Amino acid sequence: MTAWEAILLGLVQGLTEFLPISSSAHLRIVGELIGSDDPGAAFTAITQLGTESAVLLYYRRKLATIAVAWWRALSGAHGRDLRARLGQGDPDAAMAWYIVLGSIPIVVLGLAFEDAIETSLRNLWITVTMLVVFAVLLLLADLYGAHRRSLTELAPRSAIGFGLAQALALVPGVSRSGGTITAGLTMGFTRSAAADYSFLLALPAVLGSGFYQLFKTIGAPIPAGAPGWGATITATLIAFVVGYILIIGFLKIVSNYSYRPFVYYRFGLAAVVVVLLLTGVLDAEGGV
Repeated sequence: MTAWEAILLGLVQGLTEFLPISSSAHLRIVGELIGSDDPGAAFTAITQLGTESAVLLYYRRKLATIAVAWWRALSGAHGRDLRARLGQGDPDAAMAWYIVLGSIPIVVLGLAFEDAIETSLRNLWITVTMLVVFAVLLLLADLYGAHRRSLTELAPRSAIGFGLAQALALVPGVSRSGGTITAGLTMGFTRSAAADYSFLLALPAVLGSGFYQLFKTIGAPIPAGAPGWGATITATLIAFVVGYILIIGFLKIVSNYSYRPFVYYRFGLAAVVVVLLLTGVLDAEGGV
């Protein structure tokens, strides 16, 4: 992978990570179109460290407040009983527990299906199917969701619901933000609340996955055709800068407008990929 290809994939990662259009699908498709084949699950996970660093920067004050409140609750500042330590009466302390609770599904499923995630589930016909299916689900949720609940109304059951939706994003084409936002809208949360929790919930899973892939690949021989360290680091840095800029714009958009443009984009992307597959421009297996 050349420096320019790495920069392009970094731009793609930064531009698509927070939109409900699946960054992993875009990296998979663009990587092959530019002649680099499928960049792979490891490259995708590591470059996501860049975009999640942007989330850490953007939500730094909120995250600091959550961390302090969580520690105070655990230390017994609100009482020594279990409910007080679990954040009862303190929404910020409770949010920390909800992020932990919502992260469990993706950790369990990610480890259980690691081989399939890195190989067979990256088939582009599966990606096309997921792009269409979750476009329909996002459209229905956006049209018929109640859009009333705020994050102060988050509960263990809804945290698990968000978490299960996030776990589906292990399959390219689903979209981490798309899955969790769809779940949030279905459960009656406002667009901005669903987006905020989607970003916060992604932090443990994406950072964990990125560092896991990072440490797993350090010292290991680079497979033929796989991106080298220079390309991966370049793409990650580009993804951080672009991702931070995009967060600001995306949150402003979803606070005032519907998700329908993203739905239409998913339909259009799926149609383009089908044509490219049928004409042999793209290989469904991508060298996997």
